[in-house]
Amino acid sequence: MSTLADMLRDSTDLEPAQSEWLHLLAGDWQLIADLSFADLVLWVRGGAAGWRAVAHVRPNTGPMVFYDDIVGTTSSTARAAMLDEAARTHRLVAKPVTAMHDDASIREDAVPVVHAGRTIAVVTRHSNLTGARTPSRLELTYRNLADALMRMVASGEFPSASAPTGMRRGAPRVGDGVIHLDPDGVVRYASPNAVSAVHRTGHVGNVMGEVLAQVVADIAARGGSTVDESLAVVAMGRAAWRSELETASATITLRAIPLTVGGVRTGAMVLLRDVSELRRREQELLTKDATIREIHHRVKNNLQTVAALLRLQSRRVTDEAARAALDEAVRRVGTIALVHETLSQGIDESVNFDDIAVRGLRAIVEVATREHRVDSTFTGSFGRMRAEDATALAMIISELVQNAVEHGFADRSGTVDVAVERETLDDGEEQLTVVITDDGVGLPAGFRPVLAGLGTRIVTSLATDLRGRIRWSSNEPHGTRVEFVARLRPLSR
Repeated sequence: MSTLADMLRDSTDLEPAQSEWLHLLAGDWQLIADLSFADLVLWVRGGAAGWRAVAHVRPNTGPMVFYDDIVGTTSSTARAAMLDEAARTHRLVAKPVTAMHDDASIREDAVPVVHAGRTIAVVTRHSNLTGARTPSRLELTYRNLADALMRMVASGEFPSASAPTGMRRGAPRVGDGVIHLDPDGVVRYASPNAVSAVHRTGHVGNVMGEVLAQVVADIAARGGSTVDESLAVVAMGRAAWRSELETASATITLRAIPLTVGGVRTGAMVLLRDVSELRRREQELLTKDATIREIHHRVKNNLQTVAALLRLQSRRVTDEAARAALDEAVRRVGTIALVHETLSQGIDESVNFDDIAVRGLRAIVEVATREHRVDSTFTGSFGRMRAEDATALAMIISELVQNAVEHGFADRSGTVDVAVERETLDDGEEQLTVVITDDGVGLPAGFRPVLAGLGTRIVTSLATDLRGRIRWSSNEPHGTRVEFVARLRPLSR
């Protein structure tokens, strides 16, 4: 399916700034569709093919018109005449008579999309009149606001390129609550949902006829909090900003959209949404995440304490075999601690294993190297994976690299190479193929994994837990090659 960017690139010769303006409009025109109770369609000139639909939005507040996807279609002759007139006259053009579509009576009008004084597209509005009745005050207010925004589109004053981005979740929508302000910030109309949102913050009394900025200031003062500068600007409707009002009883988000005619502000529309429950859940998630990170941090500290105790015990043991076994245990505990340390610094239960692999590889080589120099290389990328997969994988790599350094380079220098490849299988699962090679002395004669030491048995067991397989072979011209394949659990449960 083609995106808006693809269709603009293929169908028009618009400049980058003009295309970006259409992207801004398409990113914010759900607002107009909901206020209009109508479908909106964005049309651009498609050369010899005439006008072509490149975007379409349906209302959330009323019956839709186009059930089928019309993006990519070309306009009819009658509709093309209306589009041409809107583009030529730089004003809203209404079809003189209603049209029929799927047995429904449809009212259509068109407005040019103007950027820097030039018409770059046309938006058509399609209202389903089936079951029409005497409109309520809410519907009349919404349609008047929609008409004001459509006129701003025709004059190049909407959308606002200066509107802030990157706000927290919970941006208000038309269905959440709408307040219409006059130029002085006095409430001309407030929808029932908007009144309810204001009352939940602790305001008692009417909203209509009040200065919204004063209402907001009084609410904040009663709650003992200061009024942020952006909140005052939004409540007055002076700038296309967003803000948030938090009290002990509720939290609401506000978005202001100044209404202008010829660059002169004639009022504003403020959208409100009660996000108390959303913010409560976000806080719970933040608390949960912080608790999980603290647990990983404490587990890491406890493992490091265990490793330190084992290291102290190793120094007091006179038997060389027992000392070697304790040293192996210290290394294995340290490997697991490294995974928990990484998890304690993240924001979820997954880790970027590349950091763990590189740190673990360097630590083993540096500690295990004695008289002979051993270098290490790492190629490829493990990517992100679940904590349980990371622990098993870290243990496998640690054991294999340790064996390569300890047994392959006992009397010589050399290099250990870790290469990884990650791929997505046909069933959607992620598979890792890891190859560890060295140029040491190679495998001993008659080597069989089932008869090898504890480290090899640990590696074989962990590879099975990862639904994988592992194979040892000779590396040409000399050395050892170990390849293991593992299937990773999905990051999202």
